[in-house]
Amino acid sequence: MRTALYPGTFDPITKGHIDIIKRACTLVDKLVIGVAINRDKGPLFDLEERVAMVEAECAFWSERTGTEIVAHPFENLLIDCAQDVGAQMIIRGLRAVADFEYEYQMVGMNRVLNNQIETVFLMAEAQHQAIASKLVKEIARLGGDVSSFVTPPVNAALRARFDS
Repeated sequence: MRTALYPGTFDPITKGHIDIIKRACTLVDKLVIGVAINRDKGPLFDLEERVAMVEAECAFWSERTGTEIVAHPFENLLIDCAQDVGAQMIIRGLRAVADFEYEYQMVGMNRVLNNQIETVFLMAEAQHQAIASKLVKEIARLGGDVSSFVTPPVNAALRARFDS
């Protein structure tokens, strides 16, 4: 069974994330969505909310592709999480050159820690390349329309968070 880990904070999950998930499903039998606990980022949504969003958004793609998709919270090293879930590869989405520079460094470090786990980069589709959770949250906080960046349930969650 080919298993991959796609890590992130998913705060919130966006159409860009879903694009990467959808395409990763064509590569593996099982896709573990590693939802990072990362307390330093001060997430808008707590861990349980982010995991629930990921599960809800991935259910369709799991059924459509036949790929098992599991949300897995983690707080340890990425490479250790990959080992814990039995992943042979780590999936990373790229939007721009700046993403690549950071990810290139991460791959180098991860290869030293465990050279048995490959990293696979998937470029975001053109219409999703500008989407970043941080920007989505900022637009939503300031009352802007984020419906082209997130699904309706995530949009509703953002509106509820900022309208309260």
